[in-house]
Amino acid sequence: MSDDVQQPESFAFTPKNQEEAEKIIAKYPDGFQASATMPLLDLAQRQHDNWVPRAAMDHIANMLEMPAIRVYEVATFYSMFNMKPVGKHHVQVCTNLPCMLRGSTSIFETCKRVLGVGDGQTTEDWLFTLQHVECLGACVNAPMIQIGDDFYEDLDEASTEEILNVLRAGGTPKPGPQNDRHGSEPQGGLTSLKDFAKEGL
Repeated sequence: MSDDVQQPESFAFTPKNQEEAEKIIAKYPDGFQASATMPLLDLAQRQHDNWVPRAAMDHIANMLEMPAIRVYEVATFYSMFNMKPVGKHHVQVCTNLPCMLRGSTSIFETCKRVLGVGDGQTTEDWLFTLQHVECLGACVNAPMIQIGDDFYEDLDEASTEEILNVLRAGGTPKPGPQNDRHGSEPQGGLTSLKDFAKEGL
């Protein structure tokens, strides 16, 4: 956890989120409430401007009747949880092997150039935070970036720059593949079982 961040003294879920937290905890059998740690951290992060303060982790530990250190361990292990404030658009560039083989280095360099910040830094207007991360699970559509809850896949330098410029202008870029690929199908269309598809099998 970052020690140079102004931490709030306390945290409590809003009434709506408290109700949602109780529903999440109720999904797990008695004695296994600790399994709710990750969804509760996500709920806290969404409530608290997209980062998780220490007070929120302590609050979750109390709710789940578990040592606070166990919540800290989960929160600091996963890149999906932010331990300090981030910009409105959290740009996470996958740099794991499949994405690297497909050009993620140039994607990351494009983000640095367009945004004017380096890894882990936030723009002065707090619109963007840039971060390189490990596998985000969209290897077939490499290279890709995650911004907020959206995946942008099959990127090149031009499409990456376009996405960032649309966000900067207040727009909403189309998520998913940025080429002619449909979902995670082979680029150029289906190549297998075509005869079965024609016969309705």
